Amino acid sequence: MFVRIVKMRFHEEHISAFLANFELMKTNIRNAEGNRFLELYQDKNDPRIFFTYSYWETEADLENYRQSELFYDVWTFTKKLFNAAPEAWSLDKLVSLP
Repeated sequence: MFVRIVKMRFHEEHISAFLANFELMKTNIRNAEGNRFLELYQDKNDPRIFFTYSYWETEADLENYRQSELFYDVWTFTKKLFNAAPEAWSLDKLVSLP
């Protein structure tokens, strides 16, 4: 299992559109093959910055999602709202304390 973190920065006037679309799509993203966890965070100091945080069983599962029609629909809508290039990290989870 590994963690995928994506940082996105939006034009302020597009935040509500992003949040509305995320609300519509979050269950489908969470139910994508191999996805085990999905959260959305908003920066406390800059409300234009958001992070998605997700767990994936394998890198192939993430890549399959990234090649899916669902991802195409989500990303096509979302990328028009950015005011900076998104950043993404894939991380191996080493320790987790409940």
